[in-house]
Amino acid sequence: MSWDCGLRYMFSVSPALQPGNMCMLQDKEDLSRLEAAQRLAKDGCRFLQHHGKGSERTSEPQSDEAVRLCLRERGHDVLILQRVSSEQPALSATARGGGRVEARNRRYVVVSGTPEKILEHLLNELTLDDDPGTPPSKESDTLLDDVLLTYPVFMSTSDLCQALLGHYCTKRHRGKEDRKEALERKRKVLHLVSQWMALCKDFLWEDEHVKLFMKTLYRYVLDDLYEHPALEKDVRELQKLYQPHRRHAVDEYSPQRKGKGLVHQLSLKENGLQSRGTARETKEVMCHVYITMDSFLSMRTRAGILAQELLQAVAERMEVPVGKLVLVAVTYNGGRLLLRPQDRVFSESLRPVGRLHVCRKDLGEVLNPFTDNTELQQGAVRMLSLNTWDVAVALTNFDWTIFESIHEQELVYFTFSRHSSGDHTVALELLLQRCNEVQLWVMTEVLLCPALCKRVQLIKKFIKIAAHCKAQRNLNCFFAIIMGLNTAAVSRLGHTWEKIPGKFKRLFSELETVTDPSLNHKAYRDSFKKMEAPKIPFPPLLLKDITFIHEGNKTFHDNLVNFEKLHMIADTVRLIRQCQKDHMGNGITQKSSSEARAYIDYLHIIDNQQTLFELSHRLEPRA
Repeated sequence: MSWDCGLRYMFSVSPALQPGNMCMLQDKEDLSRLEAAQRLAKDGCRFLQHHGKGSERTSEPQSDEAVRLCLRERGHDVLILQRVSSEQPALSATARGGGRVEARNRRYVVVSGTPEKILEHLLNELTLDDDPGTPPSKESDTLLDDVLLTYPVFMSTSDLCQALLGHYCTKRHRGKEDRKEALERKRKVLHLVSQWMALCKDFLWEDEHVKLFMKTLYRYVLDDLYEHPALEKDVRELQKLYQPHRRHAVDEYSPQRKGKGLVHQLSLKENGLQSRGTARETKEVMCHVYITMDSFLSMRTRAGILAQELLQAVAERMEVPVGKLVLVAVTYNGGRLLLRPQDRVFSESLRPVGRLHVCRKDLGEVLNPFTDNTELQQGAVRMLSLNTWDVAVALTNFDWTIFESIHEQELVYFTFSRHSSGDHTVALELLLQRCNEVQLWVMTEVLLCPALCKRVQLIKKFIKIAAHCKAQRNLNCFFAIIMGLNTAAVSRLGHTWEKIPGKFKRLFSELETVTDPSLNHKAYRDSFKKMEAPKIPFPPLLLKDITFIHEGNKTFHDNLVNFEKLHMIADTVRLIRQCQKDHMGNGITQKSSSEARAYIDYLHIIDNQQTLFELSHRLEPRA
């Protein structure tokens, strides 16, 4: 049988199908896909070839862009694939049998399709590690990663769980399935689930749909062990994924064991997964404690902190006796709640009970404005005594703690469902918040420094800290410090900038060049590419890239998911994964002085632009 003769092959279909349904395959490099085409034919599908320049066959070879395969059901397109060239050759069926070696270097990628067909195509394309003679496909691995990263765009987590259970349990092709085919289908579903859970880590373990799905799937697999003993390895892999999230219980899987001696760790009980309340209490969160009406201390603390502990930390930072202060929560409707020493500051949802204010006991009011509060103007003096490298290390360690906990999927949730993403974007929003706070902190420190000579020293220190952050591959803090120095309230201080030495001005100019937004931030992108991982990117720019992809491309084409768009988004969000670890799996955490850490963990910030401008004009009035 030769494909060179240009024959068209049609496969027989079930007699129950309507007349006219057929599966046509015309591409000579698709010999290995005959089995898949036959299965699709049994489902009443039509598999057609689309050409870019009409349907005529020419003697000239067609480009990959001109060849698209379209799968139809009931007269509607449900899946469109495009041929691409693959650098990795695959062996033909003849070669695997010991005959002539035929290099097949063309594969297909998903262009668009319905959610169900995209998932079905993904499962068909998956290759198991122990498949003999089948080399791993880069395209199938990329498709798997693309789907797992972007599925929230076209289906909910609940829908994905139900679809996977359906593929695991349903007997396909409206007929009896042989045991080998059923085992392969089940193992592919389990392989996909293991990849999904490994990718999500703890990201979705609080989702009730995922908990129920894992429990149900595990029971199905245990029930299938007698008929398919080869699933035992998959059961063990499944256990490893959620072992930290379960009760440790040992039981024996005994139905019709007949001496096989299979002993299994039952991972789930009727009441579901183990509660993670303790983990929630020890989780780190960002806390704002207002010390005036428009300025606050930004601090990192654990979610289970008590009011007394938080008040003690604030008192130490302000150098005020803790006995003179009380902690007050101002609720959204203006009410005031005095927190007792043993009250918890954060609710179960990790939200503070209200806007937190530290007040004097004798006055019962919010502290006087910083202009009349000499304690708050001593911050710049403490800053001048710190080593710039230690401060940069403390800033980088702080940012790294947040950045390494960001999951790639957070960027997808943030872009497509920003107002309803809930807890799915906590770490990402925290890093964005940190970038904004560091910028305000730089402004606050400079504008609260009344002496000109000390203000000049302070700006020099911030320039050096920015350079150190860049050297430590922390582009988040680097951008924030440069933007803080470039804000109008600081840059207008002409007398201060005149006193800055020339070498610091030149260094600042070089650092500014990296933040230049022209040519789509080309200077930043070039500099960032040269940096080795691990590194912390500038998150607003990453979100800008994803937003441009989202706004510039439709999510659906003719009711089909535009998977080309999702692939571009997945390619962008994978940058998070590439930045988080080096090839050895190491981070960028370094040792810094305890004094610098204590200072950076409690940043004093004025979050009011009008107040900052008033301070700027007070330091250097208009001419």
